Amino acid sequence: MKSLRRIEEKWRKRWEEARIFEADPDSTRKKCFITFPFSYMNGPLHVGHGFTASRVDAYARFKRMQGYNVLFPWAWHWTGETIAGASERIKNGDETLIRAFREMDGVSEENLKKFVDPVYMASYYTDDSRESVKRIGFSVDWRREFHTTSLYPTFSKFVEWQCERLREKGYIIKGTYPVVWCPHDQSPTGDHDRQTGEGVVPEEYVLIKYRMEDGAILPSGTFRPETIYGITNIWINPDADYVKARVNGESWIISKTAANKLAEQLKKVKIITNFKGKEIIGKQFTSPLSTKKMLILPGWFVSPDNATGVVYSVPAHAPFDWLALRDLQNNPELLKEFNIDPEAVKKIQPISLIKVEGFGEHPAVELVDQLGVKDQHDPKAEEATKALYKKEFHGGVLKEICGEYTGKQVNKVKDILIRDFKEQGIADSMYDLPEPVVCRCMTPCQVKLLKEQWFIKYSDETWKTKTKETLDQACIYPETARQWFLNIIDWLKEWPCARRSGLGTVLPWSPGWIVETLTDSTVYMAFYTINKHLKQYNIKGEQLTPEVFDYIFYGKGNPQTIAEQTKIPTKQLDEMQNEFLYWYPVDLRVSAKELLPNHLTFFLFQHTALFPDHLPQAIGVNGMLSIEGKKMSKSKGNFVTLKDALNHFGADATRCALLLGGEGMNDPDWRRDTVGDIKSKLRGFRSLTDNIIENAKETKTEHLEEWLISVLQDRIKIVTENMESLKTRTALENALFEVWNDFRWYIRRKEKLNSKILKEALETWIRLLAPFTPYMCEEIWNKMGHEGFVSLADWPVYDENKVNVQAEETENLIKNVMEDTSNILRATKMVPKEIYYYSAASWKWKAYLTALKKSASGTLAINDLMKELMADPELKTVARKVAKFARGITEEINRMPEDMKQRQLQIGALDEASLLGKAEAFFGREFNVKVHAYREDEQRLQDPKRKAGYARPYCPAIYIA
Repeated sequence: MKSLRRIEEKWRKRWEEARIFEADPDSTRKKCFITFPFSYMNGPLHVGHGFTASRVDAYARFKRMQGYNVLFPWAWHWTGETIAGASERIKNGDETLIRAFREMDGVSEENLKKFVDPVYMASYYTDDSRESVKRIGFSVDWRREFHTTSLYPTFSKFVEWQCERLREKGYIIKGTYPVVWCPHDQSPTGDHDRQTGEGVVPEEYVLIKYRMEDGAILPSGTFRPETIYGITNIWINPDADYVKARVNGESWIISKTAANKLAEQLKKVKIITNFKGKEIIGKQFTSPLSTKKMLILPGWFVSPDNATGVVYSVPAHAPFDWLALRDLQNNPELLKEFNIDPEAVKKIQPISLIKVEGFGEHPAVELVDQLGVKDQHDPKAEEATKALYKKEFHGGVLKEICGEYTGKQVNKVKDILIRDFKEQGIADSMYDLPEPVVCRCMTPCQVKLLKEQWFIKYSDETWKTKTKETLDQACIYPETARQWFLNIIDWLKEWPCARRSGLGTVLPWSPGWIVETLTDSTVYMAFYTINKHLKQYNIKGEQLTPEVFDYIFYGKGNPQTIAEQTKIPTKQLDEMQNEFLYWYPVDLRVSAKELLPNHLTFFLFQHTALFPDHLPQAIGVNGMLSIEGKKMSKSKGNFVTLKDALNHFGADATRCALLLGGEGMNDPDWRRDTVGDIKSKLRGFRSLTDNIIENAKETKTEHLEEWLISVLQDRIKIVTENMESLKTRTALENALFEVWNDFRWYIRRKEKLNSKILKEALETWIRLLAPFTPYMCEEIWNKMGHEGFVSLADWPVYDENKVNVQAEETENLIKNVMEDTSNILRATKMVPKEIYYYSAASWKWKAYLTALKKSASGTLAINDLMKELMADPELKTVARKVAKFARGITEEINRMPEDMKQRQLQIGALDEASLLGKAEAFFGREFNVKVHAYREDEQRLQDPKRKAGYARPYCPAIYIA
């Protein structure tokens, strides 16, 4: 590791001294502006960050070598409750977090004490993470670095400008909306301010009002109000805490937690009595749509934390309801405690209300039987519920029992029912979270209907349409992510853009609010373009008025007037404007898929709104890294910091392991043993290249050298195409392993290595690998005698003139013969004394090539082929043999890919006898026996076992003595 560390330090120092990654506008070169989402500094960078950022850096290095002027900047996210919440937990003595900081992050006791200051914590992890980013070799322009919040005044002014302009356009509004709320922080809790529950949003329940005999209301929450027509009973959890409360003047029976939730949703709630659920089990109630009396039954599956804790039962269409009812009917002893007559429960029958294709009267009953669901605790119960809900919602039609709604489609009548029921006073609504959400301060969150909250109006239909147009013109890697973006754009509604606590930028027109984390992280890429100048000219935050940004980004205003007002010289204003106009738009932004439903989609929305003339050109989305097959979790100890990976494996091995881990949106897996193997492979690669550089001699250029240069053209083409589409794993697999295999084969086949050709090939190989393993490639490049950086060398370009199809097919033939021989020896366990290879007779080649040509017009038919073959006098003399041979090759050629047909037609007849003859010595070395090669129709043929007749073009016959 010491030698690796020295090599890394040497080249990092040389890069920094030469400032090769600092990018300035250059009108003579194409530009490429690439960004990676800034990371929260409540902890060190981990290998998950490293995975995404390594993809970004590999692409940046690739484009730089292609001659592009590449800008890859970096920044740090300090905004929100993420850091402030962690700091408060330290202050409160949270031993779990303190232990994680101490044992996993390696934070000293002295620094831990200072972590009670969130700014100190953020600064500590920023310094720590910057070192990791530099060590792994990311090609960053550090002149543009910054961190967020009001602690970086120039950036804070940029965020103020951003919010002001969104508000002017009507995209930031004030209103009353449901938000995920932290009671401790007294603030909305956005996705990135959450410890758990990212992506969870409030969902609206319809509360159907059922009445008990004493007039008290049982408000039961549902997403399917149409099922009111199939109610048979109500479920109450007998062990849960319930209350009778006055809710907006009505007497409601609800869970104790529901009372607290409703109080946060603008309802007047006054608790009258507290009781356990079992106290009302066995009592009767009626539906608002009938006078029939029904029973309240025990339902231990009912969660008091879900909606109101009151669930109405529709066993014909809800698998869980049917299972719960069946359990009570089959186990009457469960009813004794509640003095319920088992016969009364047995009489309860499912009521059918929805007609759906593929099912009879009671779909839930049928599906439970079909899937063999045992009871309420069987995981297949959830599967049945989801399947039936989807089927009925999209294809169900209401039956006659549903009165005026008969014949209506379920998916079209839902909103009508809700409206009608609310107008009739038989329904209400409430919001709840479908999954638990915990704030970074470790407080469980709930839904709050917040008055006079600031929101971004992502629900705006015109804005949605324009954002879809932005998406249409952008490249998305992988393309399968595009539909996900479209779904999110359609789904997004109002988003709270400010909170009351944490670090950040103050909302300029409302000082009590701080801009939240997913709002100040959407268009900051524009700030990268000018931050170099802000630092260089020591421009202060108070100088950056909205007019300054308007001039830089929009060309609005008089620069002389702005200069007089802000004391920023016009020359500096123009420099910043030119810099922005040169670099924008963003050419590629890459992030993990967890950020697609929020950050990446907001990135599209806000660029559409604020930079309509500079829209993002491409977005890459990748999977989420796991550790040893399990989800990465710091609290569970399943966590690897980037620093730890670099300390154990070095930069190049870490980069390769990450890049080989996954592609597209598949989730990569970090496995320590795998990374160790990759490190060993890279060590072997160094040994191979050292051996080539030191031992290769000048020799005559022959067939094998032509083959090596030819296959390298294929590798160049494959690697380049995959890098262009951000398929970094496939690119690296080819650049490292496939080229390595080519070199091994050449060295294996060639007794005397050609130094001139090997040097040319090695230079190509090193350049192909440079975006992935920059330190190692710089070292080898330098050892080969090059004075400049391989990081700035020209990317290899595919040269069709160097492609030698015949040389490639020749070596494919040799490889295939070797493999077939090895398979025979392995299967028979023979110890060979001699090996005979027989190549196809000339008449077979004539018939084979005729068949290939004929297949170009479509499917090859044996009758048509034989007609043409028999027109040839030579072939007619061996008609019986030709007929048998033609039947075999017809099927073979019809299965052959079109490109292979064209390749073989281009080559024509391959002189296999000569090629195998020249390779006799090679085969002899490989198998340690005497090898003979013949053409099946030559006079000197030795064929003791009559094997030669089995030879076909590209498939010699083999006899092992």
